[in-house]
Amino acid sequence: MDAAMDSGRRFRTVAIGSLGTVGLEVARRVDAGEIEGLALRAVSARDHVRARERMHGFRSPVEVVTAGELAERADIVVECAPAAVFREIAEPVVRAGGTLVAVSAGALLDHVDLVETARATGAQIVVPSGAVMGLDAVRGAAESGIASVTMITRKPPGGLAGAPHLVKHGIDVNGLDAPLKVFEGSARDGARGFPANVNVAAALGLAGVGPERTRLEIWADPGVTRNTHEIRLEAETVRFRLRIENVPSRENPRTGRSVAPSVIATLRRFVAPLVVGT
Repeated sequence: MDAAMDSGRRFRTVAIGSLGTVGLEVARRVDAGEIEGLALRAVSARDHVRARERMHGFRSPVEVVTAGELAERADIVVECAPAAVFREIAEPVVRAGGTLVAVSAGALLDHVDLVETARATGAQIVVPSGAVMGLDAVRGAAESGIASVTMITRKPPGGLAGAPHLVKHGIDVNGLDAPLKVFEGSARDGARGFPANVNVAAALGLAGVGPERTRLEIWADPGVTRNTHEIRLEAETVRFRLRIENVPSRENPRTGRSVAPSVIATLRRFVAPLVVGT
């Protein structure tokens, strides 16, 4: 292979949509050179002045642009923004044939037409594992047929407070002294009712039998201090139960501290000479 071609294959530019809890950590680690072959070029934020303040001390200059301009600045765009601005970030990337790393898997369910657009333009939409491990096993099982898959999520009540489903149904999770099941249904409905909480269930649905057939329970549990997810899967080739206990982020208890490292691991796959796992 020609040396210039090899260099071009390995060197990629990155832009990040939103400098929240996840986005800022990813930006810092990419800027610090933790992933050889990747360079941070731009971020988007509503408050450009605040964004520049948060990037004080970065090694390289980084543009602060609007969400819709990210696709013009880099060939990999990491979306880690509120669901309301998902399409504003994602659509230009997909239409341009770029690579979208979509952290908001729940929002992707409401914009699934972008998958067909990506098919037409040659773009790629990559959903990181985020706060749920074992998606490689789920994807493998899906190739031979999954009979059933269920996720049971338990979170400290404060991590669920304010979710649209709770507000709509008048469910109060304050002052609980015992676990309370606040939702049971499909992963699709769960993602809509808890958009800041269960991207994990949406990702599980996308990896396996789809969000409609993936069952979800959500519990507000005063007895847990970590965001806990249990996956139960039955397939023709495998049966497994997987329990994950994620430490909530100090800045945002709705987000696990494992999400940003998962995004870093996903970015590393784009330039790594060796990739392990499905």
